[in-house]
Amino acid sequence: MKKSNRFDEYLLEGQKGKCEKKMGNYDIKHDVNDKYSLRGRVFQKLREDILSGKYKEHEELKEVAIGEELGVSRTPVREAFRQLELEGLLQIVPNKGAYVTGITAKDVKDIYMIRSLLEGLCARLATQKITKEQMEEMEENIYLAEFHEEKGHLDQMAELDNRFHDILYEACDSKMLEHTLKDFHQYVLRVRQRTLATNTRGRASNDEHRQIMEAIKEKDADRAEKLANQHMINAYDNMVKNGLKEIYGEESDT
Repeated sequence: MKKSNRFDEYLLEGQKGKCEKKMGNYDIKHDVNDKYSLRGRVFQKLREDILSGKYKEHEELKEVAIGEELGVSRTPVREAFRQLELEGLLQIVPNKGAYVTGITAKDVKDIYMIRSLLEGLCARLATQKITKEQMEEMEENIYLAEFHEEKGHLDQMAELDNRFHDILYEACDSKMLEHTLKDFHQYVLRVRQRTLATNTRGRASNDEHRQIMEAIKEKDADRAEKLANQHMINAYDNMVKNGLKEIYGEESDT
């Protein structure tokens, strides 16, 4: 069976620097979260497509059609479906099929309320755990964002915004907290890309990043936590004002 060109990139990237895995017993949850395994890459691709809006809410996903599109057998697709159901992105109805549940406007609000608390904790931990290299990258990130903001380069600003949060998550030195926050970040990427693409919010967001960075650098845990918490609340408020209802086609519960 000929593999899809779009999916080839996922497979080729996963082969770089990785040894071939032995076939046999495996842990499904481990494999789907391993972006370098075939099962993991099918899961990541389907999750990305659901979160980007390619598949609409209540749309049925068929194992055979997905397998043909990605150039894989039904087995990794079926396993990806199971993990997507665990994440609440898919509902599997016995003897009927698998249907997209996706992310709603209410889910976005819930995610940001949870993120506000967890990012605050993350910033607090970072005041003690951040490395010299991470602090230097965080500072450089803010300087670059200011440069691109002045030039009106919105795409670069969005990329730098994403990277700032990745640095923050890595700096907390908690793999469980980092994994949870990165998942939440991915869930709302679709709406963030739409609502961050304004000069006003982009500038304000970077100013808030600078304040968080300074508090972490000064090892002011209370201030860092408070600023990171408020940053998430401000981000959500901006989404409500700039298209949350339009993107998800429903009223957000404000």
